[in-house]
Amino acid sequence: MTSYSFRCRDIGMDCGFETKAESMDSIMPRISKHASEAHNIKQIPDDLRKKVSSAIKVMH
Repeated sequence: MTSYSFRCRDIGMDCGFETKAESMDSIMPRISKHASEAHNIKQIPDDLRKKVSSAIKVMH
């Protein structure tokens, strides 16, 4: 089964946040919620969204 993981550190943030999900559709809301609550980023700009997307790892 494929799953996805993301760590804030992988995009250069000094943050220990890590999350995993079963799909891209379910991981992005978790990342957005964390960005809003922990980093006060209410809307993720396109350049940051691309950086986040490229840092999401696919695990088999």
